[in-house]
Amino acid sequence: MRKPLGRLTRLSLRDAWRHESGEFTPWLAEPENLALLAEALGLEDLVCVATETQVGDFKVDLLCTDGADQVIIENQLAPTNHGHLGQILTYAAGVGAKKVIWIAESFRPEHAAALQFLNENTSEDLGFFGVQVELWQIGDSPPAPKFEVVVEPNDWVRAGREQARAAADASPGRRLQQGFWTALVEKAAKEAPKIRLGTPRPRPWFRCPLPRVGFAWSVRIHGRDSSLDVGLVIRGTDAARHFAALAARRAEIERGLGFDLEWQESPDAGRYRLASTLEDAPLEDESRWGEYLDWIVRRLAKMDEVLRPVVMSLP
Repeated sequence: MRKPLGRLTRLSLRDAWRHESGEFTPWLAEPENLALLAEALGLEDLVCVATETQVGDFKVDLLCTDGADQVIIENQLAPTNHGHLGQILTYAAGVGAKKVIWIAESFRPEHAAALQFLNENTSEDLGFFGVQVELWQIGDSPPAPKFEVVVEPNDWVRAGREQARAAADASPGRRLQQGFWTALVEKAAKEAPKIRLGTPRPRPWFRCPLPRVGFAWSVRIHGRDSSLDVGLVIRGTDAARHFAALAARRAEIERGLGFDLEWQESPDAGRYRLASTLEDAPLEDESRWGEYLDWIVRRLAKMDEVLRPVVMSLP
């Protein structure tokens, strides 16, 4: 005898989440729900750094990291509108995000076309995603959310990136970087759990966003002069002003750290950095990795202790 089949019923999003900022955003910020979104988008990982983060006169719903880059997510429990399109562009510029995800109940054709235009006419490092969120039920079952990707970066761009990554992974230098960052993530998780480094990847730098737009911890490998450095990166439209505010407190900051920093300014690139460098640290000498990792984790932990409250208190 054939088993009876249920019928799928699509529900209103308001049946599950009455308020966008008060209910949907906190729900999406939970790790298991971000994992569902990451799976739909084909991303390796999505980790929430902060919710309702101020960017100019607006607040970005979710500031995340995918283990390498900053990701912003803007939610809308309604059909897309021009206002939110302007907001995601403002947020991308203000945060320096590499991936922008716009989630809505439905996408108007002109807004889907606008995201596709951006994917085709901006740099390959910047990707825009349009995601339709749906709510489904079978009979009296609990409602189940579904993320339907409406717009994503072009397939040929994604394929090119994957090919480049695969080629990079095959080189001995990239394999060393992958192994070193993996060891760093494991050590930091035990000794500095407040600093969530995300997913290690084969590249000469590692970045971890702070819960404040435009700020991130950064660790870099310099192959040419066999050195490592740990620092605070400042980007975005307010970067120069924030850097100046920190520089005004340089003596206080360095006294709290117990070591001097290099104060690096790149106004043309819109990037500023406070860094500490370990000389004579060739990555190829794996017998010394324990020494390097100890230094990095100690520096990161001390910078986080001293600089995080200063950064969070900046106007």
